[in-house]
Amino acid sequence: MDPAVLQLGLPFGSLFVGLLVLILAIVTVYQMVEIVDAYEKKALTVFGEYRRLLEPGITFIPPFVSRTYSFDMRTQTLDVPRQEAITRDNSPVTADAVVYIKVMDAKKAFLEVDNYKMAVSNLAQTTLRAVLGDMELDDTLNKRNEINARIREELDEPTDEWGVRVESVEVREVNPSKDVQQAMEQQTSAERRRRAMILEAQGERRSAVESAQGEKQSNIIRAQGEKQSQILEAQGDAISTVLRAKSAESMGERAVIDKGMETLERIGQGESTTFVLPQELTSLVGRYGKQLTGSDVQDSAALDSLEFDDETRELIGLDDIEEILGQIDEAAEMDVEELEQEAEAIKSGAGTDIKSANEVMQDADEGAGSDPEAETEPE
Repeated sequence: MDPAVLQLGLPFGSLFVGLLVLILAIVTVYQMVEIVDAYEKKALTVFGEYRRLLEPGITFIPPFVSRTYSFDMRTQTLDVPRQEAITRDNSPVTADAVVYIKVMDAKKAFLEVDNYKMAVSNLAQTTLRAVLGDMELDDTLNKRNEINARIREELDEPTDEWGVRVESVEVREVNPSKDVQQAMEQQTSAERRRRAMILEAQGERRSAVESAQGEKQSNIIRAQGEKQSQILEAQGDAISTVLRAKSAESMGERAVIDKGMETLERIGQGESTTFVLPQELTSLVGRYGKQLTGSDVQDSAALDSLEFDDETRELIGLDDIEEILGQIDEAAEMDVEELEQEAEAIKSGAGTDIKSANEVMQDADEGAGSDPEAETEPE
């Protein structure tokens, strides 16, 4: 071989070998360095044998003979496909759910189960159908929390062996068949109509009751007003009667004088010249004469009193005026029934000696007519 060819071939061969060694070194370093993220862990196997879990950070592993398997340690969401089931009362329903899981032990998740996500999803599907089959249709629609709790309870035991914890299960939809939905809609509509009728009837009854109560209160108020009016009217009549009696007392002497003068006038019209007059009438003439201008009538025996005598006062009830007024004041403080009775008694005059002014004057006339007649003697 030509020495010149050998000299040219050596540099090219060395360059190729050096390049090959560099590539091999880069690949080796790449295989040796393993970077683990903060939210995951990795299972390390060497020649197919499980060695350990790699924690977050940079880790060096044997190159070319090692393999790693990543496990996300965060909470993960698994969709459970829609499942068809027959309830205890033979009603077909469909339902789907969401399962929230978290890997607690990556070693168990690596060694105990193949693809833990698929395993949990399949287990959740079968559990969902089983739980719906043990319940009646109304319960599947109303007791959503109970379904969730039962599914989670059924998933807890097998998933613990896989190093996976089921954090929550949520059933998203439970739909009965179309025929059942139509029947339920009709039932709901009928129930709403029934409630509307009940509410309308209750409203009418309440309105009638309130109207009756209002009318009752109105009648009570009207009756009380009439009762108070009657009481006030009776009190007014009683006070008027008392005032008339007091007026009769105040005009007592004037009335007696007038009646005496009338008697004297009748005596003077008689033919007899001799008259016998009672002492009271003589005193009356003297008292009346003193009022005349230029009269020479001297003072004589006057009437004992300018007031009515005891018999007249008892007759017209003047001594009972203060007592009657006191009774009227006490009646204002009595209850309604006693006030009505007292007012009626006063109004009718029962239980009192009060007489009207006309009656008093009539009794006075009768008394004057019963006095001894003036006797005349022939001259």
